[in-house]
Amino acid sequence: MPCLTIRTNQTIEQPQRLLREASTLIAGQLGKSERYVMVSLEPVARMLFGGSGAAAAYLELKSLGLQPPEVPALSKALCELMQRMADIPAERVYIEFSSPERPMWGWNGATF
Repeated sequence: MPCLTIRTNQTIEQPQRLLREASTLIAGQLGKSERYVMVSLEPVARMLFGGSGAAAAYLELKSLGLQPPEVPALSKALCELMQRMADIPAERVYIEFSSPERPMWGWNGATF
């Protein structure tokens, strides 16, 4: 159910490690089985943030039942991950959180 998309203007030296660590982080933070977590890392994006081409990232996390009280801890953890894995400071990371309605999330030929 949780799906994290990572876009950055940086080349990630260990992309599989970033994907694995992000998957484990999301599952742990949300208390969901990692079996249902999807994480994608898009190729290096052309990106400006604050008028600068310095290291930056845009993340999208969609998850059924995501609650506003969960978001601050998720934001902190994801920013720390991007700092550690891609040397992108937290102030250069935007994250969009969303919680779609169950009928609007498909899986295995059906919806939730």
